[in-house]
Amino acid sequence: MDSWLVFLGAAFVNNVVLAKFLGLCPFMGVSKNIASALGMGLATTFVITVAAIASWVIERYVLVPLGIEVLRTIAFIVVIASVVQFTELYVQKNSPSMYQALGVFLPLITTNCAVLGVSLLVVQQKMSLLTSILFSLGSSLGFTLVIVLFAGIRSQLSLSKVPESIQGNPIAFITAGVLSMAFMGFSGMA
Repeated sequence: MDSWLVFLGAAFVNNVVLAKFLGLCPFMGVSKNIASALGMGLATTFVITVAAIASWVIERYVLVPLGIEVLRTIAFIVVIASVVQFTELYVQKNSPSMYQALGVFLPLITTNCAVLGVSLLVVQQKMSLLTSILFSLGSSLGFTLVIVLFAGIRSQLSLSKVPESIQGNPIAFITAGVLSMAFMGFSGMA
């Protein structure tokens, strides 16, 4: 039961985008098209999950035993960059159209603060390996859910009559705020 609570809490209640405000750059940049948003979400899901697990292992078996926790951020960034490079090569080889659609945003997963944020939360909260896996998977799937939902809403907004003064990014930010308030409703779940 606790495992599901960690997973669901990370995906809905403590969503990295809507509750912790991490990963806003790809959230706003790639959410104009549902297919691109889904591709970015799935790539980010893979990167967040693998990076958090690798970061947990590095923290537990390298940094802490050697007493070099001060190098945590640098070590995690190297891990994240490696995982993103692997993901980019995989997507480029197996889905060239998705690679073209994601464009510059795929390598920018390296600088996505949600990826580093989840890795840091895992080690700072001293989670076990199983809890780390569930937390990172829940956080990353929550990221994917939110970016795809937002892309769907934005595609509907493009078909709607929006006052000229708030077209584009202003209405996107207003919509993101409303979506964030909607997800706050999950915080009442016990």
